[in-house]
Amino acid sequence: MNIPTLENNRVKLTLLDLSNYKNLESIAKEEDLIFYSPSDISTPEKLRDYVQAAVDGYYHKTTIPFIIYDKEKETYAGSTRFGLMNRKNKLLHIGWTWVGHDFQGTGLNSNIKFLMLKYVFETLEFEKIEFRIDERNNKSRRAVEKLGATLEGILRKDTLMNDDFRRSTCCYGILKEEWPNIKATVFKAF
Repeated sequence: MNIPTLENNRVKLTLLDLSNYKNLESIAKEEDLIFYSPSDISTPEKLRDYVQAAVDGYYHKTTIPFIIYDKEKETYAGSTRFGLMNRKNKLLHIGWTWVGHDFQGTGLNSNIKFLMLKYVFETLEFEKIEFRIDERNNKSRRAVEKLGATLEGILRKDTLMNDDFRRSTCCYGILKEEWPNIKATVFKAF
């Protein structure tokens, strides 16, 4: 599988693996960083397990995990990934995204999503991207809505969280034919 490096003047996304994940240990400890995720990255061991699962998915061709490097701040900022890749149906999910609190609200995430969307629609030529978000996570829901994603439905109580809460998951999507307009409007500055 070709390992893409996605990069612009603000951010660089490279393959996240067991050789570089330790650059994220201090960020992973931040409180409430992935509160709405069923994952746990709160200790170095749990972060390593999280990365190992992502690497396993990469070798099974179902994920491409990225480590995020903020070029403006000249430091690592977090992680994101393409997941649940379905090459036959040309569909994948963008998610598992977390960036440290110091990077939130700085425009970093818009740059990340632009690079990822552009790669999926223009290089891979996939037909659809999905985002799955905890119904309670209004901040992330607003962020994907600002990207032009459409709420397609809510899966009721479909995911068991670490605290035994059963979350409902909002399913958002962007279609390939919607990308040119989104690129020209939402991402016109890029």
